[in-house]
Amino acid sequence: MTTSIKLLRVIGIIEGISYLVLLFIAMPFKYFAGYSGLVQSFGMIHGVLFLLFVLMLVIVWFRHRWAFLSVLGAFMASLLPFGTFVLDARLRKKQ
Repeated sequence: MTTSIKLLRVIGIIEGISYLVLLFIAMPFKYFAGYSGLVQSFGMIHGVLFLLFVLMLVIVWFRHRWAFLSVLGAFMASLLPFGTFVLDARLRKKQ
């Protein structure tokens, strides 16, 4: 497996963790405890990681000539909670 795909996997896992923290820790704090500071902090962190994931996905798309549907599937996985973990498992299996 090439370095760019490994980097996509690493960024995907970190992005997935940040998404879960945002959804299951920061959002409940905002709506049940009235504290929105975590949403602002983790929201920005997650946003930057999401953009890095998309950028890395485009790089992998062109370097490895992935099919459009594969790229679309990887992008859709990044929108779902736990989706990047499923994507990582599939990419690891292709190794």
